[in-house]
Amino acid sequence: MDPVRVCLEIFAATCAGTWVLSLATREYSWTDRIWSVTPVAYLWVFAAASDGDPRVTLMAVLVTLWGARLTFNFARKGGYAPGGEDYRWGILRRRLKSWQFQAFNLLFISVYQNFIIWVMTLPVLTAYHHPGPLTGWDWLLALLFLAALAGETLADQQQWNFQQWKKALRTAGRTPAVDFLQTGLFRYSRHPNFFFEQAQWWLFYGFAVTASGAWLHWTLAGPVLVTLLFAGSTAFTESISQARYPDYAGYRRRTSPIIPLPPRLGRKH
Repeated sequence: MDPVRVCLEIFAATCAGTWVLSLATREYSWTDRIWSVTPVAYLWVFAAASDGDPRVTLMAVLVTLWGARLTFNFARKGGYAPGGEDYRWGILRRRLKSWQFQAFNLLFISVYQNFIIWVMTLPVLTAYHHPGPLTGWDWLLALLFLAALAGETLADQQQWNFQQWKKALRTAGRTPAVDFLQTGLFRYSRHPNFFFEQAQWWLFYGFAVTASGAWLHWTLAGPVLVTLLFAGSTAFTESISQARYPDYAGYRRRTSPIIPLPPRLGRKH
């Protein structure tokens, strides 16, 4: 079995499938819905083709844990339910002309995002081409990956608890005292979940380094493209929050955007 060919076929199928489903349902979160599933498929294709190579198998296990956590979090927020479209796509539709959004849907949502999903897993290709036993560096990378996974889980849980608290207050006819989460990990980063998500894919690239012995090679494109995608997503999300919440400007001034850091003192207003 040629794992690259199989993964290319999965990539082509997901591009076409997410685009067709978006046109059929008029919902544009189909790539979001397979974001945590397709990488797992890619990794296990390579694991099966590697005849049990320990490094490739370890990478597949770690990505499976990543995918299970992300799938659970996305599902409990209603992402897989009808009408579970990411609210940001609706806002973007209102900002663009119809033909502009449809071009964006095809080229960015259905093709480019699926391309990133594929490319961010490609450090496994380097590991596949350099089979060998696990080293201490592999175990360290695995430990750090799990730590980042735990950090993202905690950040998402804190956000979930906060949103459920807001929902309960509004259901009871009361107004929440604060509009957005500013405590816990969110005291140190405006997007701690984004930080830990990107950290996992940079650590994932580390397995390609340990396998090949080379620090730089083309599969570095994976974490780089993930980082660039999150940079754009962060800017778009923050523009929405800034427009919605008057207090968000002060939060921005005192809180690190991505990397968790101590709050900037004297910047409460």
